[in-house]
Amino acid sequence: MEAVILILGLLFVAFMALGIYVSVKVIGAAKRGVDRTITQARRTVEETTLRAKSFGQVGVAGELAQLRLSLRTSMRATQEALQAGVAEDTSLSESLGLFQRLSVHGRELDDELKRLEREPDRATVASLLPGLKQRTERITHSAESLRWAARDRARQFADDDLAALNTQIDVEAGALRHWTVEEPSAGAGAGAGGEGGRGGDRARGAQAGEDGPEALTTRDPRAQTGYPWQKAVRPETTN
Repeated sequence: MEAVILILGLLFVAFMALGIYVSVKVIGAAKRGVDRTITQARRTVEETTLRAKSFGQVGVAGELAQLRLSLRTSMRATQEALQAGVAEDTSLSESLGLFQRLSVHGRELDDELKRLEREPDRATVASLLPGLKQRTERITHSAESLRWAARDRARQFADDDLAALNTQIDVEAGALRHWTVEEPSAGAGAGAGGEGGRGGDRARGAQAGEDGPEALTTRDPRAQTGYPWQKAVRPETTN
C-alpha cells in the first residue's frame, strides 16, 4: 500500500512539474509574440512619422527625416533578403555576419540623427548635414551591395538549375520520340535469290508438304509484347 501511495505521489509531482514547464513555455512564447508585435507597431509608427516629416517639413528637419528613412529602409530590406536566403544557401552566413557588423554602425547613425532632430541649434545641425549624408550613403551603399549580391547569386543558381532541367527535358523528349520500324527481311532475300531462289522455296515447300503439315509463319498476337496500358488477352475458355 505504501508503494502504491509513493508511486501516485511521484506521478502527481511529475505531472505538476510538466504542467509548470508547459505553462512557462506558453507564457514565454506569448510574451515574445507580444514583444514582436509591439516592436513592429512601433517601427511602423516611426517610419510613418519619418515619411510625413520628410515630405511635410523643409529645411534641416526634413533632411534629417529623409536620411533616417533612407537608412532604415535600406537596412531592413537587406536584413530580410539575407535572412531569407541563408536558409537555402549557407554561404550567405558570412554575408549575414558582415551585415550584423554594419548594423551596429547603422544603429549608431540612426540614434545620432534622432538626437539631432531634437537639437534646437539648427545652424550647427545644418553644418553637420554633409558629413551625415556621407555616412548614410556609405552605410546604405554597403547594405545594397550585400543585398543585390545575394539576389544575383540566388538568380544565378535558379538559372543554372533551369538550364540543367531544360537539358534533361530535351534528352527525355528525344528519347520519347525515338522509335524503330521493323522492316521484313524476307523480301530482300527473295529479290536477291531470283527465280532460282523461288524454285528452291517451292521444292522445299513440296517436301515439307510430303513430310507433314505446313508450319505456321504468322505470329501469335497473344505472344507479342504489349504496351503497359493495354489489357492482357484473356485465354479462350472451353465449354
